[in-house]
Amino acid sequence: MRAMTMAGMIALLASMSLAKPPLREVAEIDNTILVIGIADEIRKNCPDISARMFRAISMANGLQSRAKDLGYSDAEINAYRKSDSEKARLKSKRDKYLQAGGVKRATPDTYCELGRAEIARGSQIGALLRVN
Repeated sequence: MRAMTMAGMIALLASMSLAKPPLREVAEIDNTILVIGIADEIRKNCPDISARMFRAISMANGLQSRAKDLGYSDAEINAYRKSDSEKARLKSKRDKYLQAGGVKRATPDTYCELGRAEIARGSQIGALLRVN
């Protein structure tokens, strides 16, 4: 009886150590999605800046591959990607970043200023943008 209890505890501990965190808690994945979202919002609202679409698509595909490498299934990836609550959470983080960067919703020039600053800094966001 004691051996069965011990074996059960070991199996439980092993399964707990193998449990994956939700994708939203994998900073590498979540932060990169946020970066793509910020760059997309800048390019949609600044007429002087466009997207480096190949880089953005490549980055997004790389995320999918990385999530798979970390052991996430297509179903788990798609559930995270399509989740309305995750979209809302990321949009909120995006909007906070834009606001902290001086963006004012009704003023396209503020998006352009932030976009140019990101490009000049060579940030991940800037790497997804180019001045027309």
